[in-house]
Amino acid sequence: MRGRLFLALGLLALFGAGCRQAEAGAPVIAIEIEHSRFDPAAIRVEAGSTVTFVVHNGDPIAHEFLIGDAAAQRRHETGTEPEHGARPGELSIPPGETRITSYTFPSDGRLLVGCHLPRHYDYGMRGTITIR
Repeated sequence: MRGRLFLALGLLALFGAGCRQAEAGAPVIAIEIEHSRFDPAAIRVEAGSTVTFVVHNGDPIAHEFLIGDAAAQRRHETGTEPEHGARPGELSIPPGETRITSYTFPSDGRLLVGCHLPRHYDYGMRGTITIR
C-alpha cells in the first residue's frame, strides 16, 4: 500500500499540473488495472471529501473507470459514449496509460465503479466505494 501511495503521488506530480480535474490537497487514491480488474476494488472515503483518483491501466486493452450508483452503471452499460473524461469520476484509459480524475462524495452510502466496454462489467470489472 505504501508503494502505491508513492506511485500515486509521483504520477500526480507528473500529470497533475496539466490535469484540470486534479484538486490541490485532495486525498489521492491510486488504482491499478490489471487482468481486467481494479486494484483496490473496495475503497472507503469520507463523506464530503474530494478524492483524486490516479488510475493506471496495465492491460494491453483500453478500459473505463466510471463512478456512480447502480442506475448510473446501468446507463453506462447501455450507453453509447465512446470516450469519458469530461465529467468528474469518469475516465477512459488507453492501454499502458494513466489518467487522473477527482470526485466529490456528498454523503454516506455506497457507489460503484465499473468498466462498461463490451462484456467487461459482466466479467467482473467493477468495485465499490463506501462513503462514511
